[in-house]
Amino acid sequence: MLRCWEPADAPLLKAAVDASLDELQAWMPWAHRDPEPVEQKVDLLRRFRGQFDLGENYVYGILSPDESAVLGGTGLHTGVGDNALEIGYWIRSDRTGEGLATEATAALTRVAFEVVEVQRLVVRVDPENRPSLTVPRKLGFVEEGTLRRVLHGPDGAPGQRDAVVFALLPEEYPGSPAASARVEAFDAAGQRVL
Repeated sequence: MLRCWEPADAPLLKAAVDASLDELQAWMPWAHRDPEPVEQKVDLLRRFRGQFDLGENYVYGILSPDESAVLGGTGLHTGVGDNALEIGYWIRSDRTGEGLATEATAALTRVAFEVVEVQRLVVRVDPENRPSLTVPRKLGFVEEGTLRRVLHGPDGAPGQRDAVVFALLPEEYPGSPAASARVEAFDAAGQRVL
């Protein structure tokens, strides 16, 4: 289940992040603030919800089907150019290797092209993060190259690590494995959009 975070998800998010801190800190700069008290997670999720509702950034929780556990996080992020979005993802340590990042990325790819109608969808991955490199490759994203020293390092300092850039364009999307992903997507009013 992918959905916008709600402040009530804070305890579940904290449990997932805290259980995955060593792995997350290696790749995710935000994880260097953790462990945080649950109250700070509530504030964070309120900001995510506000940005989502204003159309500024779309951060989703990856939850178990019954929503009793956070399995990770993902998002359609702005700031990568006009009519373009970037997908990011993380999976809690005890659930990696199950295909959750691939499934979430496929779902967001469908939303990006079929609902939002983006002209460019990007995934950036540290070249040392081999499991994450497989996600865009499986889904038909094209590897465009490597940007040098644009990602945070394992200590959280900016500009330390490279990023392999993958992209998918509208004309490439229909033939991609992502296009055939089974997805049910709903708008804020509960109306099905996919």
